[in-house]
Amino acid sequence: MRRTLVLNASFEPLSAVPLQRAVVLVMQRKAVVEQADTVLLLRAASVEVQAPRVVRLRRYVKVPFRQRAPWSRRGVLVRDRFRCAYCGRRATTVDHIVPRSRGGADSWLNTVAACGEDNHRKADRTPTQAGMRLLVKPFEPTPAEALLLTLDDREAAALPDWLRRPVAA
Repeated sequence: MRRTLVLNASFEPLSAVPLQRAVVLVMQRKAVVEQADTVLLLRAASVEVQAPRVVRLRRYVKVPFRQRAPWSRRGVLVRDRFRCAYCGRRATTVDHIVPRSRGGADSWLNTVAACGEDNHRKADRTPTQAGMRLLVKPFEPTPAEALLLTLDDREAAALPDWLRRPVAA
């Protein structure tokens, strides 16, 4: 499903919404198009518009301050771009660096994306004990970075440079 990034009036990322919702916001004059798709046109009986990729709300929306992005398995996979932190192949599972059975938490800094084979090989051990090395260091995305990570690669590649998703360190 194609998604559109919604910015607050102050240009802060707020959310990613389905294309249809973004068009409705623009047609109701609640948002302006900051960047549009140059290829995809949306047609109706009396109007033809380019599909918006990024829209900005006309009025500032006060959002409760969120210091941390909520952790989720899907979030870890997306953060690591579905690449195994041990071998670089396609990841389908989340591995706890310090296993939960040894007190490891469900947190951004203790989890990485892993392929099933490496997750099974590491088992209930730390990477050092299993003789495995992490290719990437896990990081905790800011709430804004977590939002940008929800966009797929095609959508993220079309964003202006100042809005691009972060790269794992």
